[in-house]
Amino acid sequence: MSRWQPNARGRLEQAALELYTERGFDQTTVAEIAQRAGLTERTFFRYFADKREVLFWGQGALIELVTKHIADAPDSAAPIDAVGAGLKATGELFEGRRAHARRRQAVIAANAGLQERELIKLASLAVAMAEELGRRGVDEPAAKLTAETGVAVFKVAFDRWISATKHTDLAQVVDESLDELRVLTAST
Repeated sequence: MSRWQPNARGRLEQAALELYTERGFDQTTVAEIAQRAGLTERTFFRYFADKREVLFWGQGALIELVTKHIADAPDSAAPIDAVGAGLKATGELFEGRRAHARRRQAVIAANAGLQERELIKLASLAVAMAEELGRRGVDEPAAKLTAETGVAVFKVAFDRWISATKHTDLAQVVDESLDELRVLTAST
């Protein structure tokens, strides 16, 4: 094994996803992931706290991107439109990664513990969005409701995006999902 090899994080992530798909999450060890990536366990732990974090390490960047776009939305934007701007920005993070996202979601769907971790991640996103809406002057109940609604929109849009059989842009699917929500709420 050479002392330095480029893209260690990416190689570990790829190796982990391959092994989780082949063997299952619970049957895969950190040692196996490191070996498949051509790295050491010590290198693995430089990048990830545990083998779950290989699937969730980008949470901070996702929250930062969404909340930045909520903050940057025009002052005149309705709360749901500010959240929509944040959610549509996630297309930047996932550009060209749909196959990876599809495989990642399949691994998560096959493991109850990972599903729980995914729900925690989405709850953290909702809290961050509600806090950002609060900084925009939205009162607490409305901010929480809008943020939770935004998470639901994101979940539906993300599932549609990874399930699509043709090339589609995540931002476009988020926008379409928001439009469907507007139609539903206008008709009641």
